[in-house]
Amino acid sequence: MARASWETGWFQAEVYRQLLEHLGYAVSGPVTMENAEFYEAVARNDVDLWVNGWFPLHEPLLNARTGAERVGTQVPSGALQGYFADIATVEEYGIGGLADLADPALAALFDADGNGRADLVGCNPGWSCAAIIDHHIAAYGLGDTVEQIQGEYSPLMTEVLERHAAGHPVLFYTWTPNWTVGLLVPGTDVAWLQAPFPSLPDAGPADLERTRVGGLAGCASDPCATGWPPNDIAVVANSAFLAANAPARSLLEQVRIPLEDILAQNEAMIAGEGDPEDIAGHARTWIAENAATVASWLQSADPGAEPLDAGSDPVPAVGDAPTLSVAARVLSPFVTYQNRSFSGFEVELARMVAREMGARVTFHSADIVAKQIDEVTRGKADLALGGVEITGQREAAVDFSLPVLDTGLTILVHDQDDPRIWDRIRSFFAAVSKSDLPWQLMVFAVAVLLAAHLIWWLERRHNDDFAKPYRRGLWDSFYWSIVTMSTVGYGDKVARRTGGRAFSLLWITFGTLLFAAFTASIASALAVSELQGDVRGPADLAHKRVATVADTAGETYLTTLGVGPVVTAEIGEAYELLEEHTVEAVVFDAPVLRFHAARSAGGDLTTVGGTFDEVRYGFMLSPERPELREQVNRSLLRLIESGAYDDLFDRWFGQLD
Repeated sequence: MARASWETGWFQAEVYRQLLEHLGYAVSGPVTMENAEFYEAVARNDVDLWVNGWFPLHEPLLNARTGAERVGTQVPSGALQGYFADIATVEEYGIGGLADLADPALAALFDADGNGRADLVGCNPGWSCAAIIDHHIAAYGLGDTVEQIQGEYSPLMTEVLERHAAGHPVLFYTWTPNWTVGLLVPGTDVAWLQAPFPSLPDAGPADLERTRVGGLAGCASDPCATGWPPNDIAVVANSAFLAANAPARSLLEQVRIPLEDILAQNEAMIAGEGDPEDIAGHARTWIAENAATVASWLQSADPGAEPLDAGSDPVPAVGDAPTLSVAARVLSPFVTYQNRSFSGFEVELARMVAREMGARVTFHSADIVAKQIDEVTRGKADLALGGVEITGQREAAVDFSLPVLDTGLTILVHDQDDPRIWDRIRSFFAAVSKSDLPWQLMVFAVAVLLAAHLIWWLERRHNDDFAKPYRRGLWDSFYWSIVTMSTVGYGDKVARRTGGRAFSLLWITFGTLLFAAFTASIASALAVSELQGDVRGPADLAHKRVATVADTAGETYLTTLGVGPVVTAEIGEAYELLEEHTVEAVVFDAPVLRFHAARSAGGDLTTVGGTFDEVRYGFMLSPERPELREQVNRSLLRLIESGAYDDLFDRWFGQLD
């Protein structure tokens, strides 16, 4: 098998791989390939199939070669493409489509770099969509007001998410299935920008007509003029392989994977479940959840098919590249991506290593660990980095360099040295919310109201201390109820009838106990509010609400410690919980937390407890290239021995200690 270079299609590839093994096939790969590379390889019979064909987009690639064919339709018309802007700006300024951006004033709303043209985040250079976006800009007369922003798509879209979260206008191209439409939801967060008329390079009338798509949320018209025809996602396989393997053909013709399921898996993958075993697990779960349907496919293809236990995925490596290519995963301060360039501690270290080796270095983004592992094992990247912990599980798939950073975990909290009055008030109410005080307060209020009604009913006819009109009399009785239960007893309102006096004795006894319990709860909440923020080290984490990131050393440590952590998909969510005082601390890798604390707005965050529970980071390399690992390790040792590594470390982390 082969699979596409975009990781949002790897889930489907894994589903098909496991299904083919259900039929008894021994499946090699999948090997990741670029589009043209695959269509050449499948026509030569170097590979048998992939499941990532897009049609009509790939029709020129398929039609230009013989010996391969499309099989079935995995997702009918599921691959949508188009242009989006944030819904707030669209509604406020009445933007209906791309043609409106010919107005310089409207285009300026999306100008982030100050050059007078709207910044349309588009495709990586060399992608087929990049050429079509440029074609649209020219065809719709937008050359003077709109520019396509090209670079690494994922980090560029991460910047779009950050700008949207900050309330700034955003303008971008995307497609489905993709994680972007799960985080910026059409119709809720963003709106489609319609094309003024169909225009595609080298497209026939049928394809141009299909650029109007019905039933799209977030579009002002139905059908919506997206400017792009929907694509079927389908299998492409070698014709000779299909002719010799009727069960495989039958299975490939039947499989359908709902677009919603692909989108859900993509969101989980980009949110942190991105190791190869995670993707394999997603596929196994999907097969189990659709067992009846899958069984019917397998029964139709081969009545004797056996169940599958998913195996490993060997990926061949390729030879050396003249330039060190680095797959970088954004995680500050190790890797950052700003102004369309990479920086960070590990980025600078990789540049220094490359210089020691007499090589040049280029960087590209890889959002998840699985993508990094794939790229280094198949030779797409020479190195992968970005705060990647050295673990036994990862070592089974790739090699690691010498550790580039020995560190550990630490604790991020609000500054506790000089708490402000608002922090004390907020801490008190947080303690109250976790105590018995709220329900005791309700019992107290109900009891006081009942006592007030009863004393008024007993005394109203014969005692001028309690007015006869209900509203005024109830106020007199409420006043009597409070001062009597608190034993203050001013004597200005007293019961005079036998029934009233008998009730007064009972109320004094019961009220004293209730008032004492209420007072004790307030005192307890005050004491807890003074203690609960006092986190000075790991020993203080017990009985605290502590956030960390899923599937990291922080989660393992807190679980071992007996602290049930609040688990987030990524570290930014943990920061938000701490800022909102939903949690009292965050436990994560020390360099990341110290870097964030040093740059926190207002300087009210700090790290405490030193460094504990050792964590080591390294560069990932292909196990098939021991000579490269040796060169990298020798370069690292020379940098350490010369003091250059220490200088780099002090520049990034020295001020954070």
